[in-house]
Amino acid sequence: MIYENIRLAVFSLKANKMRALLTMLGIIIGIGSVIAIMTVGDSVTATVTESMSSLGANNITVTLEEREDADADDESVQMGMDWGSSDEDAKQPSQEDYITTEMLRQMKDALGSSIKAYSISEQVGAGQIQQEADGATAEVSVKGTSLGYFLANDMNLVQGSFFSEDELQNGAMVALLSEKALDDLFDGDVTKAVGSTVNLAIDNKYYNFIIEGVYEESDDATQNMYAMFMNHHATDLYIPLKTAQEINHSSGYQTLTVVVDPNENPDQVAAQIESFFANIYRNNRDFEVSAMSMASMVSIMETMMDTITTAIALIGGIALVVGGIGVMNIMLVSITERTREIGTRKALGAPNSSIRVQFIIESIVICLIGGAIGILIGCIGGIAAANYIGASAVPSVKSILISLGFSMAIGVFFGYYPANKAAKLNPIDALRYE
Repeated sequence: MIYENIRLAVFSLKANKMRALLTMLGIIIGIGSVIAIMTVGDSVTATVTESMSSLGANNITVTLEEREDADADDESVQMGMDWGSSDEDAKQPSQEDYITTEMLRQMKDALGSSIKAYSISEQVGAGQIQQEADGATAEVSVKGTSLGYFLANDMNLVQGSFFSEDELQNGAMVALLSEKALDDLFDGDVTKAVGSTVNLAIDNKYYNFIIEGVYEESDDATQNMYAMFMNHHATDLYIPLKTAQEINHSSGYQTLTVVVDPNENPDQVAAQIESFFANIYRNNRDFEVSAMSMASMVSIMETMMDTITTAIALIGGIALVVGGIGVMNIMLVSITERTREIGTRKALGAPNSSIRVQFIIESIVICLIGGAIGILIGCIGGIAAANYIGASAVPSVKSILISLGFSMAIGVFFGYYPANKAAKLNPIDALRYE
């Protein structure tokens, strides 16, 4: 019986191809948009998660941040006195508030072998480097780093060496060049680059740096997406952290990454770090130090991305409701056109349930065919969009299965009323219908 109803539904669709296509259009658009959104969302989530995990699942980010209760204290003091104040004027830490090298030494003594290294960086700014020999130039973003920075970010050298302890402590004028800048300045000749001197112009000041080494640029899809969105063409030029602080006239750190021993639980170490700094900053009314493991950050990011993707997909799903209304409308028209057929079947003894099932199955077939086309279009569109933004395309199997199930549900929901109306037709009235 079901097979016969499916055959009749397909025959009816073939008899009215254009009308069937227009009926399916809402379903196709709705399913296609949901699949495309879910595919792009899952692809971006997978790419960012993979990128963050590659930075080290055992890494812990330590950040100096303003106390939440500090804002409350300020508001209670200023209430009724300064109506023009704005939350945009957040407190800026002073030199006394920053995390110091001595604090890090004490923390290392307290936690012992749990900590392998510190990854600390300080942004100096964007500038331009020029080769002395032929005047070739390259745009760079200058960043001061500790030795642990290269370990935490799993960086490798093409040639040369990382900074030595003496260079880091004394603030030597040495630098690590990227492969991209190597092509711009030395036509890719790494042997020519290492040991040569380049001139750095930044904020109308000029410095001479000796190229200590050339590092491999990461093929990180997340960084590629960021560079594309921000139109960011400069590559990083790394210099010793103390050199950067001397240029910036700064000391202390606002954020750093702790590389944890692989045998340790990063969440437990993060709690120990927070406890250590809570004791040091107990008398600081404005700032405190937080510590969060990379694993926790990845989990939070995944939850946030899933929530955003689902919310956008639900908005796109409104088209499915519109498509369902279109299916209901066309089924009502179909019943009107086939009133005499219904009357004949009922006169020959067909029960109401048989008539009802026939039209529900016809509605389901319309939605399933439209859903299949929408899934195909959505997958193609989602993969193309994901590839365009540089994310690894990951078609969402979950969204495909949900979409198919939703297509059947729409067929049943919006097909039931017309089917029930057809089943309740009086056979005598139906036979006399013209």
